[in-house]
Amino acid sequence: MLALRPNCECCDRDLPADSLDAMMCTFECTFCSACATGVLQNVCPNCGGELVRRPVRPAEKRLTYPASAERVFKPLTGERMKKHADYVERYRGVDPAKR
Repeated sequence: MLALRPNCECCDRDLPADSLDAMMCTFECTFCSACATGVLQNVCPNCGGELVRRPVRPAEKRLTYPASAERVFKPLTGERMKKHADYVERYRGVDPAKR
């Protein structure tokens, strides 16, 4: 089951469980759409994977299966910035299914 992380790892913006603005990779790294499409160029800085819109868990199900409260904040600076630049260069124009 998805954790539904509560914030953008890049800018720390709040992303509630019902947000239509949350993007994620297959490892559940979570970003706001502004960071995902802008700064990150739709490439996860942690794994190089594709970023897609996170599904919304129905409100009724969130009562029994609540979203995570654990915030993950990893600003894109220093070595992380270099690693992400390498991913973007490597995967530029490469279909996500072939990465």
